[in-house]
Amino acid sequence: MTTNHPLRIQSMSNPQPPLAEKLTEDHATTKATQCTVTCVYQTKIAVLCRSVTILWCKNLINHSLSITVDNPDGENHYICKIDLKPWHFWNKKGFKSFEVDGERVDVFWDLRSAKFSGSPEPCTDYYVALVSGEEVVLLLGDSKKEAYKRTKSRPSLIDATLSYKKENVFGKKSFSTRAKFDERKKEHDIVVENSLSGPRDPEMWISIDGIVLIHVRNLQWKFRGNETVLVNKVPVQVFWDVHDWLFSSPGSGHGLFIFKPGAPDYASDSDKDGSGCSGDSDPKRRHFLTRDPPSAPEFCLFLYAWKIE
Repeated sequence: MTTNHPLRIQSMSNPQPPLAEKLTEDHATTKATQCTVTCVYQTKIAVLCRSVTILWCKNLINHSLSITVDNPDGENHYICKIDLKPWHFWNKKGFKSFEVDGERVDVFWDLRSAKFSGSPEPCTDYYVALVSGEEVVLLLGDSKKEAYKRTKSRPSLIDATLSYKKENVFGKKSFSTRAKFDERKKEHDIVVENSLSGPRDPEMWISIDGIVLIHVRNLQWKFRGNETVLVNKVPVQVFWDVHDWLFSSPGSGHGLFIFKPGAPDYASDSDKDGSGCSGDSDPKRRHFLTRDPPSAPEFCLFLYAWKIE
């Protein structure tokens, strides 16, 4: 059932955890200029487990891919930025090398035939591969055979894991993205639709793979809430906060949607200790979600839906 409490979120007086800091950075720039998709992976590079951030950006005049590697001590290593403009065809296939703690890391990419479906991130016919120690430690895209052939490297003994995905989408009544709730299965199409004007009360629909799983009526009273749905028999928690859609000036705020695989853990409101996914983009309201159950996947999808008039 839906609720109108703020996403089952608890307020915190302490500074935001690292994940929240990553999620709230440069939203003013993103809002003003470009759609973005950020994916953060954990993989082993130069002996240590590190975070690798893949950032796809697109605006009216530019389309690019940036890759960074984080050291455990917090220092960032800039790897490369690839421009995907139509007139930069030669940049759509390439190779670069850099060093992480003295160990060589290679980046291979081929985006010449990449297909896009409205998102800055391609959906098919491409690969981006990171190679460290003669192993492919991170492989993006579906052209896996071509990637292994070109890199002449073996798959890593430890699979890279996706920590979270964050996407900024602009639209009027419909916002879409894609995500895997189980790495062993296919991606799901996720669509959020809304009707905020007209003879009926404001309402909202959230569908996955073309099936409406959540329908929120009287959205002016239920602008914050959460519900757990089943996607191919897998429980997925869905949280939303669309306060700014209804009560802020047009274009000044976004709707936030969080999709988290796994059954909910109902922590009490008085419990101040927890480590859920944090996605509130307002630095004045620092929150975190209820604690993850021990068996729940760590992945979260954050969809920031910016309404344009």
